Parts: sequence; structure tokens; C-alpha cells
Amino acid sequence: MNLLRRYLRNRSALVGAVLLVAMVGVALAAPLVFPKDPLGLAGRPLQWPMANPRFPFGTDSSGRDIAAQIFYGARVSLIIGLVATLIAIAIGVLIGALAGYFGGWTDTVLMRVTEAFQTLPNFLLLLVLVAVFGSDIRTVTIAIGLVSWPAPARLTRAEFLTLRRRDFVQACRALGMGHARIIGREILPNALTPVIVYASIVMAVAILLESALAFLGLSDPNVASWGNLIGSGRGVLRTQWYVSAIPGVAILLTVLAVSLVGQGVNDALNPHLRQNTP
Repeated sequence: MNLLRRYLRNRSALVGAVLLVAMVGVALAAPLVFPKDPLGLAGRPLQWPMANPRFPFGTDSSGRDIAAQIFYGARVSLIIGLVATLIAIAIGVLIGALAGYFGGWTDTVLMRVTEAFQTLPNFLLLLVLVAVFGSDIRTVTIAIGLVSWPAPARLTRAEFLTLRRRDFVQACRALGMGHARIIGREILPNALTPVIVYASIVMAVAILLESALAFLGLSDPNVASWGNLIGSGRGVLRTQWYVSAIPGVAILLTVLAVSLVGQGVNDALNPHLRQNTP
């Protein structure tokens, strides 16, 4: 309850929560508001927003309803962001926990692997994975998760290095507990807080990575995504700028919402840090 009260006192966190709930509501309402295929032809191409009551956000260069693509695009972006984040956090926590707990050569090997992944920019590595394994939505989601795990791994390792020498861990070892039990039941619950907070950053970046891929035409063209919609508006950007601007605003609001919620959770979990920040 104290955590919830501290979160509710944070105005920016509340704004983020409202925006995120709104985006989730848009995603859930998509098949109810727009029961037809969002990628199907709906009317005359390039109708401006509100020029036709049927199309409040207008139509794109192919005559597809932009509002329908925005609603269904929310589902795609949120699902990709959530699943990719779960993949990245799971891999990062596993590698970081093993490296931080055992140390020695285990730490050296795992951190060299982590550094090898970090030598290439995330997006460049993502392009390679998509080029090799294909660009369907499942492959893209998994690929985003696979390029996003190094930062959570290093964060988890740092927490384990701090906690593994604490008295309660030494007591567990003295009682004869196995390594798996100490890692999973004793250290990990105490190390997860900063990782959970950082997950909001991973999710925001995952949404941006998928949108960038779709903008370049390298994501799944058979799904209604905000990036695909922005990419389809490149050719008419000077005259019908709304085709790219509307999904761009949707991406901005979603990333902002996730970031504000993550910052709000961090402030609620670390109230003393917030008070001491100038």
C-alpha cells in the first residue's frame, strides 16, 4: 500500500499510467471498433482526417483506414514490446545471475560474450538476424529480445556481486543449501527490483526497434503496425504528412507512457533517492 501511495503522488507517473491504460484499451477495443481487416481497402486513397466521417484519421495511399491501423497497431506494438522484453529480461537475468554468483572464469566467459554482443549496435545486429531468419512478426519479436539482453545481464550481475557476500547468503551456504536454491530463492528476489524497473526501458526500445524495421520495410508486411503505416507515408510526406504523423504520435505517446510508468515505479521503490535528487 505504501508503494501504491508513493506512486499515486507522482503526477508524471500518473500521466504515464493513464496513457498506458488508454493504449491498452485501444488495443483491446480494436476488433470491436473495427471488425474488418485493417489492411483491406476501405475508400478513396489519401483522404484527409475528418474529410469523411467514416475515416476520422483519413486513409493512406492505398485507401486503407488509418484509424483501423492505429487501433490494430497498438496491439502489435504492445505485444512485441512485452514479449521481447520478457525474452530479454529472462536471458539477461540468467546470464547475469550466473556471472555474478559464481564469479571467476564463469564471470569472465559470460561477460566476454555479453561484451561481444554489445560491440555491435542493437539495430545493426537486429538487421542481420532479420535478414537471416526472415521478417515475420514472431521472428522479429524474438530477434528484438535477443539483441536487448546485454544491459539487463550487466545490471543483474552487478546486483549479484553486491548480494552474494551478504550475511544471509553466507548463512544459507553454511546450512548446506544448493547453488540453485540460493540463487533462485534468496538472492534473485532481492536483485530483481532494478531489473524490473529497467524493463520499461527495454520495452520502449523494443517498440522503437520494431517501428524502425517496419519503416524500412523489413518487418512483417502482413500485419497492421505503426511502423508499416509510417513507411507507407514516406512517398507522400510533403503533401499528405498526416499518414506518417498520426502513427508517429501514437509511437511517441506509447514510449512516453512506458517510460513514465517505469520512472514512477523507480521513484516509488526508491523514495529516499528521489528526495535526495536536486
